[in-house]
Amino acid sequence: MATVTLSPKYQVVIPKRVRERMGLQPGEKLQVISFDNRIEIIPVRPMREMKGFLKGLDSTFHRENEDKQ
Repeated sequence: MATVTLSPKYQVVIPKRVRERMGLQPGEKLQVISFDNRIEIIPVRPMREMKGFLKGLDSTFHRENEDKQ
């Protein structure tokens, strides 16, 4: 786990290890979400990159039996 320091301008530097693992590039847009008591930073990916990301997902589901009256 990496630790960062909040600058006087409220900026943080994403550690190199994290940037490399996530494939982040300078100028890339990131979404910042406040969730409960934490901050999440999520890369905004173009829809083109999303093609096929659900490949192999099991989309079957079982319906509950409807009550017959």
